[in-house]
Amino acid sequence: MTRLRAYIGTYSSEQREGLFIVEWDERSSPQLLRAIAGLSHPSFLALHPSGRFLYAVNEIDDGAVSAFAVDAHTGELRPLNRQSSAGCGPCHLTVDATGQFVLVANYAGGSVAVLPIHADGALAPACAVVQHHGSSAHPQRQTGPHPHSVTLDPANRFVLVADLGLDRVMIYRFDAAQGKLTAHGAAPLKAGAGPRHFAFHPSARYAYVINELDNTITAFDYDPVEGALSEKQAVSALPAGYAGESFCADIHIAPSGRFLYGSNRGHDSVVGFAIAEDGRLQDARYTPTGGRWPRNFALDPTSRHLWVANQHSDAITCFLVDPDSGQLTFAGQLSIPQPACILFAPLGA
Repeated sequence: MTRLRAYIGTYSSEQREGLFIVEWDERSSPQLLRAIAGLSHPSFLALHPSGRFLYAVNEIDDGAVSAFAVDAHTGELRPLNRQSSAGCGPCHLTVDATGQFVLVANYAGGSVAVLPIHADGALAPACAVVQHHGSSAHPQRQTGPHPHSVTLDPANRFVLVADLGLDRVMIYRFDAAQGKLTAHGAAPLKAGAGPRHFAFHPSARYAYVINELDNTITAFDYDPVEGALSEKQAVSALPAGYAGESFCADIHIAPSGRFLYGSNRGHDSVVGFAIAEDGRLQDARYTPTGGRWPRNFALDPTSRHLWVANQHSDAITCFLVDPDSGQLTFAGQLSIPQPACILFAPLGA
């Protein structure tokens, strides 16, 4: 029987519990093991490649990243330090494949920063900061740059930054020895699209961005040698005829490379697509999330489980994933206040 451990980031003040540790063994409902207070809006999480350290953004005006050591047996978190994210409102972060750097997207500040990781997992001050400039079509949401996610390609050579305010995926060459970012190119999106989160196909030949403002998913061919994106398809993330207000949020691809999933806040669903041999998306199907405003979601390491963070109904919904069809089946629910991010970690890591 599969046992899972997940860390849940939320929108919470320092006075409230904001980071949660959950386990599930499929024989019962998910169980809350521990809740940690003292963090301001730990809204997105990332795990070190070794599994020994965990990092959380503090999505506040005085942006920061908090570092923790992970107990190898219990999964308990021990605070290490908190370092400035070198920008306002950090909303997303990742750890590079060498485990030497955290990269963070400062949504409100319009910048991307690189923070070195010490041997003990603690963070050093930023060694690189790139400021974005410009605007796009939406009169309220796109008056300036808003990097919403930062993603390294599978070879750890290029960094892809989905900037909601610019309608562009910015591409940087990454120096994994020094932690430096060098401007390399950009992939433009339709005006008013609002690119938010980005995902690579396991083959590394395709990549996808989910667009918050026009509720679409854009598929690209990816050249890993040149670090270049070529748009090949754009599809709606909502059912035909849907006229209500909705905003796309997160995107993930099954490790098999056969299915892609996206979350719809407002329609309150997870949309699933089959991925064709050429990387195009087809055969959309929709699963209600059993809650309101599904923000982040995650596939577990076995790809047999998908959990959704329903921010406005204070609930994590758990689904089983059919490996042949990609279909989602409700499997349980857990109450967590204002969940924003789900991060699976292997037990014993």
